[in-house]
Amino acid sequence: MGRDEEAAARAEAWNHGFGFIKTSVIKTAIELEIPDILHNHGAPLSLSALSSAVGVPPDRLHRIMRFLTHHGVSKKTASPPGESDYYYAETAVSRSLTKDNLGAFVLLQGAQRGPSACITAQGLKSRERPGVEELGSDPLYEDPIFTKMVFRDAMACHARLTTSAVIENYGEGFRGVGSLVDVGGSYGMTLGMLVEAFPWIRGICYDLPQVVAKAKPLHGVEFVAGSMFESVPEADVVMLMFVLHNWSDNECIDILKRCKEAIPRETGKVMIIDAIIEEDGEGDEFAEARLGLDVTMMAVTFEGKERTHREWAFILKEAGFRKYVVKNIKALESLIEAYP
Repeated sequence: MGRDEEAAARAEAWNHGFGFIKTSVIKTAIELEIPDILHNHGAPLSLSALSSAVGVPPDRLHRIMRFLTHHGVSKKTASPPGESDYYYAETAVSRSLTKDNLGAFVLLQGAQRGPSACITAQGLKSRERPGVEELGSDPLYEDPIFTKMVFRDAMACHARLTTSAVIENYGEGFRGVGSLVDVGGSYGMTLGMLVEAFPWIRGICYDLPQVVAKAKPLHGVEFVAGSMFESVPEADVVMLMFVLHNWSDNECIDILKRCKEAIPRETGKVMIIDAIIEEDGEGDEFAEARLGLDVTMMAVTFEGKERTHREWAFILKEAGFRKYVVKNIKALESLIEAYP
């Protein structure tokens, strides 16, 4: 290794060492609502005006904005003639970090006792994983503001963005579908969006009794209580979004068998919406996020994981599906069509 390569490697190591700073600064920017302020203003905003809006002294805020600009989370623009103040504008990245986008999800990941905090050397050595149950028992998760604005909103914004990607990039896949069961569908947000986009579909939201009991009525959606390990309501299509990555291979096989029993043998299909890890670690612009999500699942579940193509093929074959097709929906997740 030459001197230039050594210097580059050392610089990369320094960047990794300060990697937590990037997460902390972006989390702080979201808490200060900087992405929303820049977006709602609709034009470059001066440092002094932004300082007044967020209540942070200009000298400190300038350093935060310089950091954000370096990472593409804001854009420094030219000052108007005769002014010496700094001006900043939104970017495509900052728009993705607003409250209505991925802001809440990033807050969850950066929380003091969030998923990333569970990735420890001791945790990797132990078979005793923290698990979502333990995460939920932390006093922080008893704070109603935290649970609503971060935990619930984070999951909702993730589901909303992925569902929008499904609607936009997989619309033809819903042609001829008369009924669809969303297994683990929670309060029906995803199914509600699908039924609104494809009104000929009769939606069935299937989840545990304690979840269904809290669900509010939704047009075109029927709520059914039960356990996916025991049975799944019959429908033309069964959908599993963000479900199988929570479970071990054997548990996934059991769930998929119940789903296979619920669909017509000749015309039915199971739609799985989860991440797919590339075997060689390469991939598109979502590759790093998928690897991060996989490590997160290892930290917060007992045997959950994001799967490679080979691992998906294995559990689908073991569950009795004769073939499957992977669809790119231009999102962190892919859509897998599984046929009985």
